[in-house]
Amino acid sequence: MSRRHFTFKCGGYDLAASLDTARASTGLLIVSGGNELRSGPWGSQAQMAERIAAAGFPVMRFDRRGVGDSAGENGTFTSSAPDIAAAVRAFRAHLPTLRRIVAYGNCDAASALMLARGEGIDALVLANPWTFDPAPQPEAESAPVEAAPAMPPSVLRKHYLKRLTDPRAIWRLLTGKVEVGKLTASLVDAAKADAPPSSLAQQMADGIAGFAGPVHLLIAGNDRTGQAFVATWDKHDPRIRTCPDATHSFVEPQARIWLQGQILGVLRSFD
Repeated sequence: MSRRHFTFKCGGYDLAASLDTARASTGLLIVSGGNELRSGPWGSQAQMAERIAAAGFPVMRFDRRGVGDSAGENGTFTSSAPDIAAAVRAFRAHLPTLRRIVAYGNCDAASALMLARGEGIDALVLANPWTFDPAPQPEAESAPVEAAPAMPPSVLRKHYLKRLTDPRAIWRLLTGKVEVGKLTASLVDAAKADAPPSSLAQQMADGIAGFAGPVHLLIAGNDRTGQAFVATWDKHDPRIRTCPDATHSFVEPQARIWLQGQILGVLRSFD
């Protein structure tokens, strides 16, 4: 196993990539979420690549246009389908023995893979897909930053039911450390019915509707982004798997092991 760095073209720009080599003919393509570098949050994706490659499967990571070491304009995850397609081609070009590609993304990277319809990819591993429509951009740099997107009422209800079993949360309420006005407003929101799926969620569902390969939907049990996705999705979808105590980036030791096991299971199903 070794790691090498290279660039590939997308829309006339040079995109930076890293390849952890291994012998298997099935490889993992890791797509970064948000504006994160290909190393991932806290270097987690670089560490994952090393562990997956040590298990025998090659792994490629890349920075999309305008992020990290890649040139071009950052068009956000909603316009990254060409970047993903170019990465798939580069993966195959730099590893001629590669027969199949499994792609993994967390948060809006999962959404990007769904919007890209999984083209050129043999299996999708999608963690905590982001389903909130993009907020309107401020007209000027001095405009206030948009607040975090509102969670579906069903997610709020689950959150507050869990808080009712937490003695520390109850103590904070009884000792006046909770703003009653904000709490009341949140409880009113929690009592409402969930809104229909966002237009983004509908586009994501349409994107993978015709995908022929296996799809695995991984949810971190303590992540509200993942919970919001489940609230907009078919809750009985057999492709959903949940890691109960995991947070968004699967940073807990048991969550890291669980995530790696899920990905390796998909890779080994081809080899």
